[in-house]
Amino acid sequence: MTTSSIATAFGRVLGDRPQLRLTAYDGSSYGDPDAEVTLAIRSPEAIQYLATAPGDLGLARAFVSGSLVVEGSLHQALTMLVMDHSQDASMADKLAVLRELGGWVLRRPPLPPEEASPSWRRGLRHSKQRDAKAVSHHYDVSNRFYELLLGPSMTYTCAVYPEATASLEEAQSAKYDLVARKLALEPGQRLLDVGCGWGGMVMHAAEHYGVKALGVTLSEQQAEWAQKAIAERGIADRAEVRFLDYRDVPETNFDAVSSIGLTEHIGRRQLGAYFARLETKLRPEGRLLNHCITRPTTRERARAGGFIDRYVFPDGELMGVGRIITSMQNNGLEPRHEENLREHYAMTLRDWSTNLETHWEEAVAEVGLRRARVWELYIAASRVGFDINNIQLHQVLGVKLGRGGVSGFPLRPTF
Repeated sequence: MTTSSIATAFGRVLGDRPQLRLTAYDGSSYGDPDAEVTLAIRSPEAIQYLATAPGDLGLARAFVSGSLVVEGSLHQALTMLVMDHSQDASMADKLAVLRELGGWVLRRPPLPPEEASPSWRRGLRHSKQRDAKAVSHHYDVSNRFYELLLGPSMTYTCAVYPEATASLEEAQSAKYDLVARKLALEPGQRLLDVGCGWGGMVMHAAEHYGVKALGVTLSEQQAEWAQKAIAERGIADRAEVRFLDYRDVPETNFDAVSSIGLTEHIGRRQLGAYFARLETKLRPEGRLLNHCITRPTTRERARAGGFIDRYVFPDGELMGVGRIITSMQNNGLEPRHEENLREHYAMTLRDWSTNLETHWEEAVAEVGLRRARVWELYIAASRVGFDINNIQLHQVLGVKLGRGGVSGFPLRPTF
């Protein structure tokens, strides 16, 4: 096959998608010139990445390296690629295209330096040392970058939109308030927030509910940022964030525990031990709120795909909410309420994407172009996942029963 037919070759693989056009570095093109989105193959490396790692990992390598560029909406492009597979070429046709292009396409270029090592080279899975490295890979990028991406709330978890027109900041505040109400926080109580990020829940609980709140995170940069923010708000007497593994928290007898976005890092095999440990931190009748991304059923594999594992959340695992509830039940916590906030996370990601686009030049200056592309792709792909129910977001509220099975819950929820 001559180089003048690169775009045509890829068009044969992708099939006829009316709103998606392909162009290639040789000047060839395929599809409607007026299509809303164009995939631009900028160099031979894009073809090599895609051929040597078919699927999301090869696409990520090509996109992050800049050898594959999306002109138009990345979210729309990914939606079109994921939603309709009826036009995809058969495996035989894909192999035929590879043969026509030639053996050079199977020589993989150097990997983008932002890619983490494969799982089997990282040591004992979910050991404290490995977990610390995994969290650092994702969160210890740049606090300034996260300020640009997340906005003033510095909250990197699903927001709760009280109405469709609510701003991101209003929705993040509403999320923290919902968690506080579910936990029935009252002045003078003690809250433990595990995987606390930049301290958003800790500060909200201390400022608005008068509790004494402790947050722990495995990101040193997060802890430093949070402690500074706590001091600036004048709430250091009742709010604290420590650079510490949740497994090493010495205090017990908390009135409430919140876990917002930590379970994704725990791992399926460690889930029981995780809830058992959190149960020991609660007083009788104390409540636990677990907020995390989940699979839509308990039948899917827990481990993340290649792109997420290598570029975003090393060792991340997502489980169905049924497994999470079962694990809570089996480890001393009675489930009392759960809800799915899937659509809210799609909206959150939409707003993060807008922030990143608005501050793109400053974000690139802060972390580099390839790292910024990682987040651009991650946010858009995750949004598609929530849109089409490939992933969900569940809050599960549980209680550590007191003597005689007393829960301390009212007859009907008050939140």
